[in-house]
Amino acid sequence: MSKYEILSMTSKTSSDSSTEDTFLTLARESSGLFKERSSKFFYYSFPVIDEDAIKSQLKELRKKHFDARHHCYAWNLGTDGINHRANDDGEPNHSAGDSILGQIRSNQLTNCLIVVVRYFGGTKLGISGLIHAYKTSATMAIEDNEITEELIISRITINFPYADLNEVMKLVKAHDLSILSQKMGLDCIMTIEVRIGLEGQIRNSLQDILSLTILD
Repeated sequence: MSKYEILSMTSKTSSDSSTEDTFLTLARESSGLFKERSSKFFYYSFPVIDEDAIKSQLKELRKKHFDARHHCYAWNLGTDGINHRANDDGEPNHSAGDSILGQIRSNQLTNCLIVVVRYFGGTKLGISGLIHAYKTSATMAIEDNEITEELIISRITINFPYADLNEVMKLVKAHDLSILSQKMGLDCIMTIEVRIGLEGQIRNSLQDILSLTILD
């Protein structure tokens, strides 16, 4: 997410920031099988961070299920609700991908991919039957997984003289910040990670250190 990334709530928390900088996603991969009138629906769910990860998972599933008629999927990325996609892969329009995306949205999930691979069993399900099958498969993919809350974090890079190191470290310890990288010398450069709910406060506190410069 450019300079913004995610961090597990179980790994790091801060009691003095809001929950507006969190979102829900899937904790791990899951898979299973749903059967409907001789058709087989293999479902998969994945946590993903970008479209490259999505393409990689889809490629692997196409290799695994090379003989399947349909690889339908939906994904959602980011916290603004803009970056998403639903694909019917040959099924009637809006019968598969939208059904999967609907379950992602109803569970308020993002940074996740759900794929449902269908093997046709010889009996047509009709539009309503397909919607039900793909919706059910997506629901089971989520139920077989675990929903986790993540933090959105930002990186701040600062430059300061070594004499101000104690002041900087006091701020780091007071807010339980993570130091991503640091270069110590007469002139120091440090990159810290901050949950975005605290970013404005931390930047203001850093600016109070007169000889410190915020680089990014």
